[in-house]
Amino acid sequence: MIHITPLDAQLSAELDALKQAGTYKALRTISSPMDTSVSMEGRDNILILSANNYLGLANHPQVIQAGKDALDAYGAGTASVRFICGTFTIHAQLEAALAGLHRTGAAITYPSCWQANTGIIPALTGEQDVIIADALNHASLIDGCRMSKARRMIYKHADMDELKTKLIEAQGARRILVVTDGVFSMEGSIAPLPEIVSLCKEFGATLMMDDCHGVGAIGEYGRGTAEYFGLEGEVDIISGTLGKALGGAAGGYICASQPIIDMLHQISRPQLFSNALPATVAASSLKAIEILNNEPQRLVRLREVVRQLREGLTALGFNPLEGNSAIIPIIIGETADAIAMSKKLLEQGIFITGFGFPVVPEGAARLRIQACATLTDAQIDRALDAFAAVKKK
Repeated sequence: MIHITPLDAQLSAELDALKQAGTYKALRTISSPMDTSVSMEGRDNILILSANNYLGLANHPQVIQAGKDALDAYGAGTASVRFICGTFTIHAQLEAALAGLHRTGAAITYPSCWQANTGIIPALTGEQDVIIADALNHASLIDGCRMSKARRMIYKHADMDELKTKLIEAQGARRILVVTDGVFSMEGSIAPLPEIVSLCKEFGATLMMDDCHGVGAIGEYGRGTAEYFGLEGEVDIISGTLGKALGGAAGGYICASQPIIDMLHQISRPQLFSNALPATVAASSLKAIEILNNEPQRLVRLREVVRQLREGLTALGFNPLEGNSAIIPIIIGETADAIAMSKKLLEQGIFITGFGFPVVPEGAARLRIQACATLTDAQIDRALDAFAAVKKK
């Protein structure tokens, strides 16, 4: 007999309330590789429009084979942290490739970008310092800032006048760290990087940018937000993920100067107390970077897919938020309505997640399309037909 504790009873009541309100988040199980079309809960040919698989590399044969080869070469895992048991050559190769991709002096990998973001911010800042962050930053950046003992300031999303005011107020601190996303995951908007870089230089601040949704998705060659603005080498710290465009598996990284990376090896707690990235993931990600560098046509196709989706949705009467990224948010309003629309689309064979509070503010629930370079024109037409059918209902 299962023992029900008071906590279990309380949580069960709260979960029942979410279900009654229509805001409960249900997990959908997939029994095939991640691709534009998957098998989901006994149904084949479900079209995926909400994956971070921007370049379509999660099921790429070369990416898969690289992981298989690494499994034979290095085994299942490192069995300990890097400074205790050493590090594999594949990690050094991947970090060199990442530094080259972002035009920085060095790089360091983590088991996830959440660990990278929460590992670097407290490592570089303390009680004598100030952190200034965009109000719509990713949750991992928010948690990283909260973990620091530095004074924290928030500026309105992309508001450069307020950022300047905060920078003036922060003068006298030992270090000033400005923290922003490159591409904001729920808005699809791109940070005004030229202005941010200029202000950081003017006031002697260090700039950290999370480019998880920029790398492999924007910039002529997919090198992210800095390339998009012609500012490669101008951002002090770039964090990114290997779990989206670069193979879609897992893992995160920091690209920065050699002294910053060396210090992270010394004092970054997620680095010191977590096993290294599995060699299979490192090898697959390295192959994904190679494909990104050698196949710029994937970025051309991704931009075309975004154009078709945006124009098609607008023609149907939807109003996606404006932007030049591969993220296309459609504001619905109430969380229950966004989740209900997501369910109706799934009945049409289209999987796209409805996002509501606390992921986004109350009243700003949305469906978020994330474009993929390997979506075909026929699949795009099928998705738009489904949106049209659900809109009528």
